[in-house]
Amino acid sequence: MSRPLLVIDGDSFAHRAYHSVPKTVRRAGDKGGGAIVGFANTLLRLYAAEQPRAVIVGWDTLEEPTFRHEAFEAYQSGREFADELVEQLDILPELVRAAGFVAAKGAGYEADDFLAAAVASEERRGGTALVASGDRDAFQLASERVTILHPVKGGELLRIGPAEVRERYGVDPAQVPDFIALRGDPSDKLPGAKGIGSVTAASLLKRYANLEAMLADGRFPTQAEDLRLYRRIATMDREAPIPELPDVTPTWGRASELAKEWGLEALSKRLADLAKA
Repeated sequence: MSRPLLVIDGDSFAHRAYHSVPKTVRRAGDKGGGAIVGFANTLLRLYAAEQPRAVIVGWDTLEEPTFRHEAFEAYQSGREFADELVEQLDILPELVRAAGFVAAKGAGYEADDFLAAAVASEERRGGTALVASGDRDAFQLASERVTILHPVKGGELLRIGPAEVRERYGVDPAQVPDFIALRGDPSDKLPGAKGIGSVTAASLLKRYANLEAMLADGRFPTQAEDLRLYRRIATMDREAPIPELPDVTPTWGRASELAKEWGLEALSKRLADLAKA
């Protein structure tokens, strides 16, 4: 039980890779390969550094709406992804599975939901988890057993636990969805409460345990249902469907063969070297 479960937000790191790896990295058929190579580099780096007992990577399903999109029409509106990125996102789960890890993806769910479900599963079994994500929404998962690995400039990964969440936002991890509902989230197009910024949101959450307690006390009477919706949208679904997560030994050789099929020779060699080691 001493080795952690490694939980990765696949879309978060694939997007970062797409924008940081040169577009000259190509695979067979002159198709884009930068997001694949960049994500694989992150996966290998995390595995080597953390030596997890198992790995699960969560992915969005871009072609299917979630309850968040259906409940709030403006949710994530205006987001557009390059065709080459979308095409790589479609096949990246294959590389994860070839390496012997779990790729969690399903209609109606976001990568965030699979992260939360994996964390909940690991906490139930008494283990620890590391959640690698560039999305600050993941801070709600921080606990004594769960550490967030949050990327910053220069490739560094900050380790975020409950104390760091409180230091950054002035709220406990469990209050992060309430905080987002009040403050809003421009990236997801959540407007938040009128006139409420980060400082005021944190101050209110020091006085009240959560959003519901504020509403019960008569705060935000004209926005109550909207704020409840924003909080629901900001809350990761710990009941998302994931498979069992037993300890695994990576199958780097199979991943190397797949990378070779894709024409990513340098990545294939790196994976083959790991398989030999």
